[in-house]
Amino acid sequence: MQNLKLIADEKELARQKEFLQRDREYTQELEAQLGRTPTYHVTNFGCQMNARDAEKLSGVLSEAGFTEAPDESADFVIFNTCTVRDNADQHFYGRLGRASHYKKSNPAMKIAVCGCMMQEKCNVDKLRRSYPYVDLIFGTHNLFRFPEYLCRVFENSQKYGASASARRVVDVWESTDLIVEDLPVERRYRYKSGINIMFGCNNFCSYCIVPYVRGRERSREPKEIIREIEKLAQDGVVEVMLLGQNVNSYGKDLEQPVTFADLLQEVAEIDGIKRVRFMTPHPKDIREDLLEVIAQHPNIARHVHFPLQSGSDRILKKMNRRYTKEQYIERALKIREMIPDVAITTDIIAGFPGEGPEDVDETIDVIKRVRFDNAYTFIYSKRTGTPAASMPQVPEEVVKEGFDRILSAVQESARNSTGALQGRVMTALAEEKNQQMDGYITGRLSNNTIVHFPGDESMIGKFYDVSLDDNKGFYYFGKALRENERGY
Repeated sequence: MQNLKLIADEKELARQKEFLQRDREYTQELEAQLGRTPTYHVTNFGCQMNARDAEKLSGVLSEAGFTEAPDESADFVIFNTCTVRDNADQHFYGRLGRASHYKKSNPAMKIAVCGCMMQEKCNVDKLRRSYPYVDLIFGTHNLFRFPEYLCRVFENSQKYGASASARRVVDVWESTDLIVEDLPVERRYRYKSGINIMFGCNNFCSYCIVPYVRGRERSREPKEIIREIEKLAQDGVVEVMLLGQNVNSYGKDLEQPVTFADLLQEVAEIDGIKRVRFMTPHPKDIREDLLEVIAQHPNIARHVHFPLQSGSDRILKKMNRRYTKEQYIERALKIREMIPDVAITTDIIAGFPGEGPEDVDETIDVIKRVRFDNAYTFIYSKRTGTPAASMPQVPEEVVKEGFDRILSAVQESARNSTGALQGRVMTALAEEKNQQMDGYITGRLSNNTIVHFPGDESMIGKFYDVSLDDNKGFYYFGKALRENERGY
């Protein structure tokens, strides 16, 4: 029963808050030992959902009494891992190795590892065997128990001293029905925030490890989501991004089912929220009611990320994507028809097992017909435990040739789409100081296009009507003409 589940969620939240109180006491003891405030650093890898998880980890550590440090020389370092592609795995192990050098000079330092990689037994075994200086290991399903694990790390350190194997805390769950979302959060941006609306994925694309490490789909109750966003709006947040592996599936598993379109409409009508984004819909599940809601609400971003992966029916079937090339094109063109000013971006995998030049031709045909505004193009990364890992792999030189052809088509499509905005005045959210040019602010349009314009830090978090003067291919330079309080 849903009511029993809510009771269980609330009971677990209360339990973790009790541990957090004990964490504060242990942190005070550590502060007395060090003669200064203890520091923390969260190194995050991966997607927007991982970024949101990193904010939760930071929130707990801040609430426990730590202050944030700029690098991995901190007293408590946590690596929030991603396992979607192999290069993320290798990057993580390199950073973890460097952290060990800091620990040699700081005996009080603690190192934790969590996230998607820890849902794979081979990675946990590797850490146990080869990285004795790691103090805490946990996975994606039980991240909400971080206050408890932090407490156990403190207690084990006192109890077992230098004995690394006895001191280490390891807890990785295969699954959970619990959703505990009201622990402290340390937002990276004061003016925008990601919001988890659901967890997990039921699609089992043959190349993807996510269903195995994130579990089955679990939706949050809409009233909990709305309450969280209302609090954010009161705190000055003007833009929210609704996060889920497949947001189109939101609400199907609830005792009283709710559609994603219904939720999106409620969010768009919250006072103070001037822009709403979402990530990511699955092409097989896109519905016209969702497109109608976007078209009717100008504060919903004119940007739909619509992952293609391949334009070849043969490859799509091997990927288990459950749509055809023509079905994808029909749905993408329906998006453009119903939301004329929309930008459509996508994901494309090059070099999937069995892909040949003729399959690449099919993908390029989709790029030309849909006219993507941008695309994230990746070389296929073999993930152990997925069906695609056991398929015959494509030779590296063939993969590279296909990748280069796809990338060239994507870049041409993106240049054409971005160039069509030349000379227009559009509304941008000022997001941050430009890192390369003093005196400039970087802003983002509703359609996700980047524009740089003269300004200062006082403008960050506000909306401006900006002239798009100088097209640089994939972004613009322009001028802020006036503040726009509506946000669109």
